[in-house]
Amino acid sequence: MPATMRRLFGLPALLAVLLLLGGCALSGSLSSAQRQSVAGKTYVVTGASSGFGRGVAVAPGGMGANVVLAARRTELLNGVAAEVTRAGGVPLVVTTDVSKAEQVEHLAREAIARFGRIDVWINNAGVGAIGRFEQIPLADHTRIIEVNVNGVIYGSHAALRHFRLQGAGTLVNIGSIESEVPTAYQATYAASKAAVLSLGRTLNEELRLAGAHRIRVATVMPWAADTPFFTNAANYSGHTPRPGPMDDPADVVAAIVRATIDPQEEHVVGWKAKGAYLSHRILPDLSEYTTATLYHKLQMQKAPPTSPTSGSLHQPRLDASGIEGGHRARIERENAAPRP
Repeated sequence: MPATMRRLFGLPALLAVLLLLGGCALSGSLSSAQRQSVAGKTYVVTGASSGFGRGVAVAPGGMGANVVLAARRTELLNGVAAEVTRAGGVPLVVTTDVSKAEQVEHLAREAIARFGRIDVWINNAGVGAIGRFEQIPLADHTRIIEVNVNGVIYGSHAALRHFRLQGAGTLVNIGSIESEVPTAYQATYAASKAAVLSLGRTLNEELRLAGAHRIRVATVMPWAADTPFFTNAANYSGHTPRPGPMDDPADVVAAIVRATIDPQEEHVVGWKAKGAYLSHRILPDLSEYTTATLYHKLQMQKAPPTSPTSGSLHQPRLDASGIEGGHRARIERENAAPRP
């Protein structure tokens, strides 16, 4: 970017644009009729053991839905199932690694065998890695694609085949604001989420051309939220994860649930994500330049040091099981700690 553009549009100007363009995070709670429309429906939720997936699994249960819980961590899924039951829903646990096509097919068969149909399929499972692209092992890059891209393709394929047979259904794929605005030091994650967005757009066109108007595909694009994602992520940056100011995961959970009831092609969640999305459409080079520069300062210069880890990419871990990750509190403690 030329120096004159940097002086003209620098970080303060872009942040002002984001504030002006951003809207509210959510447009209110669900109506009574919307909540009643969930009762008796069958939801399949991948990545249901923690984070967004855990919240999204319990919320429809509280509205009387059947909820099929899928993830690698069976013990944690059993705990989520107990929450769904207490909330008033009917759970089914199906241990699933979404990177395995045969396991995703098994997930669909088990859901149909137990409940007779699938009304909503949510491809939520996702993993990431932080660090310079060439310093992240190829095995970790590959694993991100296997989960975030292949897993979404496998789930979408199983769901849409079933939806075609029954004539209706809603597929919700969890993307990211990085589906639109790529971020330095998260290259393969950003690429995977761009693929999720492109897949959703293409599937919607195919359904339109087929006249399948009762089958809907929505892509939800949140800002970074305070979930266990950053605890589970691989990290080769040399520093603790510092994604910047994070959103409350409860807001994202609410947006995902809303997308299952009123599915639009794209749901950009929260004012920060909406501002970033629109600014990238207006000034893409400036948006990417500013995002990368800010993230470099936060992640590579200001964050405390830590050892490299592959996180939970290859082997699941039994901690980091809640909806919230505790990263906002951690970052506040790190900021308050005296510098050496």
